[in-house]
Amino acid sequence: MEDVQRIAKDVVETVAPYLEDVRVKVNTSCSQLEGWQIIAYTFGLTLILVSIYNFLFDEEKSLKARVKKSFFKFVKNLPIVKGMIQKEVDKNAKGVQESFQNATGGMPYVVQLPKKGMSEQQIMKELDKYQAMVEIDWSKGNVSGAVYNGSNELTEIITKAYKKFAWTNPLHPDLFPDIRKMEAEVVRMCCTMFNGDDNSCGTVTSGGTESILLACLAYRNMAKERGIRYPEIIAPITVHAAFDKAADFFHMKLTHIPVDPKTCKVDVNKMRRAINKNTCMLVGSAPQFPHGSIDNLEAIGALGVRYNVPVHTDCCLGGFLVPFMEKAGFDVPIVDFRVPGVTSISADTHKYGFAPKGSSVILYRNTEYRRGQFFVQPDWPGGIYASPTLAGNRAGAIIASCWASMMHFGEDGYVETTRKIIETTRYIADKLSKIEGIYVLGKPDVSVVAIASNDFNIFRLSDAMNGLGYSLSALQFPSSIHLCVTLLHTKPGAADTFLNNVRTCAAKIMKDPNAKCGGIGAIYGMSQSIPDRSMVSQIVGLFLDACYNTKDPEDSDKKVQKTNGVH
Repeated sequence: MEDVQRIAKDVVETVAPYLEDVRVKVNTSCSQLEGWQIIAYTFGLTLILVSIYNFLFDEEKSLKARVKKSFFKFVKNLPIVKGMIQKEVDKNAKGVQESFQNATGGMPYVVQLPKKGMSEQQIMKELDKYQAMVEIDWSKGNVSGAVYNGSNELTEIITKAYKKFAWTNPLHPDLFPDIRKMEAEVVRMCCTMFNGDDNSCGTVTSGGTESILLACLAYRNMAKERGIRYPEIIAPITVHAAFDKAADFFHMKLTHIPVDPKTCKVDVNKMRRAINKNTCMLVGSAPQFPHGSIDNLEAIGALGVRYNVPVHTDCCLGGFLVPFMEKAGFDVPIVDFRVPGVTSISADTHKYGFAPKGSSVILYRNTEYRRGQFFVQPDWPGGIYASPTLAGNRAGAIIASCWASMMHFGEDGYVETTRKIIETTRYIADKLSKIEGIYVLGKPDVSVVAIASNDFNIFRLSDAMNGLGYSLSALQFPSSIHLCVTLLHTKPGAADTFLNNVRTCAAKIMKDPNAKCGGIGAIYGMSQSIPDRSMVSQIVGLFLDACYNTKDPEDSDKKVQKTNGVH
């Protein structure tokens, strides 16, 4: 103890002269300043230092991302660059609007209510015109995902169920006890499917995106209660974009973890190294959308237990396949509540559950987690307002139709559809892997088969198949396309017809593998080469704007010409 005191005394005696010099110099430099100036300079310097600190250590976005964003923002604001960008933006906007106009066959838009209401016969006649706009026949299995059943029998069942409960609303459980009961039963059946115990719970949502948003919201709120300012999601780079949306909406940080280039599964070791004091949830997919691989949820769950971090299984795509694969005779990793550490699961009933669109579930291990997604306003003059999901009013008829679909198929029905879909997926994957010029990405664990090429631009194959009436999903980083197999692809001859068309198109492309690519290939090729991703967002924004455009592009051109003095 005496040695410590002696060392401390020596340090103070050594440093003291220097401190005195600093004091004198500071006082001398301030001797010519008035009091208000000292205060103003101190305040200004503090603001500058705080701004620098916030820029360097902002926990919501990485320093690299913010520097990159600031640089491109500066460049885009340069007059010459700004003009060039605007010209290109206007050109793309016109092109998108024209393509949408062509897709409607020149049919004029309705821009105001009809003076007199239309009869049922008139309405049906008009709806037939709208329906005639669709060119790709999904009923033949020519579409990746999108429509997962489509049978006439199921259509009749869900239509009748919808009609019975068309005016119900689960926001009023006292008024509609029937819908409250059906929603609770849908959730409980799904909890049982995923091996939840009596404490497991959840809610019905409008789709996978809302299910994911709610899970992120719940974990963000729990993290905020622990004093975490910017809760962080750690998820694979292949995880659904709804997690990016959640991070953007809820002011969270999302750290993407790379996947193994061969298996397309997340690198769990890199996920472990990314965990920090702000981590509020870990995510794994079962399967992930781009390549159809199932992440190692048991290893991710172990990380959750070790670091006391909630783990979410995104089973939106495989929600009504994965739980039945073992009973259908297929090996499948454990991804549900049997995995210690897994605290929530999202699963879409409107995909392989064959419920109508607008139906999904978010499940939790217990009610403590679910309460994190609830919203309650106890002080509203309109009464105590509470809602379990993002929406207030919800369509009870969708819940009733979902309930009807699940009761119609039952466990045996889902086991059988799972068997058909998995067998077809693996058959397609096996045959595709033998076609010259292309290869299968990762391991198609469930219902998605992704293909790429080392010999030609894979989007040329996508365009060629589109010309034959197919609609496949375009992917990027790396460039690839995929087929999401549905029950429609299990129809006799559908898979072989698809394979024969791929084989024929690939053979033609291989005759001139270096030819330029147009259509979707040109678009995706361009977008992947743009370093400023905000530019890609801006271009895509034009597409979204055009979805709501009701003006004829020619009318817009005439207005521009008139404005410029041309009549």
